[in-house]
Amino acid sequence: MKKALVCIAGLICILAAFSYAADKPAAETNKSAALKTANVKTAKMNASGKVVEISSTAIKIERSIKGNAEIMEFALENPVQGVVVNDSVKIDYSVKDGKLTASRVAKPGAAKNPGKNGPKQTKEKPASAMK
Repeated sequence: MKKALVCIAGLICILAAFSYAADKPAAETNKSAALKTANVKTAKMNASGKVVEISSTAIKIERSIKGNAEIMEFALENPVQGVVVNDSVKIDYSVKDGKLTASRVAKPGAAKNPGKNGPKQTKEKPASAMK
């Protein structure tokens, strides 16, 4: 009799484990897979060269790689101020809809913000009087 009760209790535990495992919905794993594929970022690249042509919507630069000159054309997100033909520039860009789109155009030697104190000023010393 004791053996029968132990077997029945064990069978009930096993059936309870199977029913508990069957309650998990499979849709949760599909949601996480969909979120992972939605977060695809575009690659940001950069190029340096001399400006050949510039307008309010596009810029062309000539850059040399391993001795070969290459002309690249970029669409501008925002009009560029202070850049003229024959300036050396660095362009941060990405590929959008099959076009190279420049997100930032900067001169490499351009000074950055000096900070909250402003640019340093040097004091001139008065010339010493000779006798």
